[in-house]
Amino acid sequence: MSEFPQLIDMKIGDVVEDFVKWLTVNHSGVFQSIKAGILSVLLKMQDFLNWVPWFVIILIIFFVGWKVKDLKSGLIFTAMLIAVGMMGYWDETILTISVVITAVIISLVLGIPLGIISAYKKRVDSIVRPILDAMQTMPSFVYLIPAIMLFGLGTVPAVFATTIYSLPPVIRLTNLAIKSVSKEIKEAAYSFGPTTWQILTKVEIPQAMPTIMAGVNQTTMMAMAMVVVSSMIGAKGLGYSVLIAINRTDIAMGFEAGISIVFVAIIIDRLTQSIGEKFKYDK
Repeated sequence: MSEFPQLIDMKIGDVVEDFVKWLTVNHSGVFQSIKAGILSVLLKMQDFLNWVPWFVIILIIFFVGWKVKDLKSGLIFTAMLIAVGMMGYWDETILTISVVITAVIISLVLGIPLGIISAYKKRVDSIVRPILDAMQTMPSFVYLIPAIMLFGLGTVPAVFATTIYSLPPVIRLTNLAIKSVSKEIKEAAYSFGPTTWQILTKVEIPQAMPTIMAGVNQTTMMAMAMVVVSSMIGAKGLGYSVLIAINRTDIAMGFEAGISIVFVAIIIDRLTQSIGEKFKYDK
């Protein structure tokens, strides 16, 4: 009585595995094109960040932190980046930021339109919602398996897995933001005879922007959370340094790489939060 009866041998995992294998065999050209596109964006991002001198990046972060938050925050962000550089992890930080920015850009390009569509179409919302539930509750390590099968090892599958992991927040919060726009405001706008597109771009999105920015913030932070996991399939950067430290039981290296990830995450979190608050105050 303590064992569940196996009346039917239900192997859903085998079906998923067969589907992924079918994709790799019959549509390898499509995934090679996707890989080439992601790699192109990623390399351009890395080349640009490597081209900009380190002190210019620090000055930009200081200026942005000062303007969107306050002078104290700008100085703290500057001190954090200087500490990362002095610990010898500047190059790894640039690689990590390149992966995160690429994954976030892809997530926003896919997520914001999908969130808007699901807010307008209940049928789309009913289909997307359980998929997002699965994406948010599935262990992050599971995403690495299809990423490796479809794209091989390296940075591209890391970007793919990071995108899947970080996509749900921006879809959910964009959906919520559009639905939360006041009906009175929309009715007043419709009285002037605009099109649906004009209502969306001139009324709904500006009103929804603080919540959408909260989605951008959460998406970015979830992308940062995948840094160490992505290093297991060949993504270089701070996460790879943490992985090496784990394998070597190197406490010093692990702490330095880990605190560098924390510093970068804090800077990104505070800046995106402050930008979202600016939109809120400007409404």
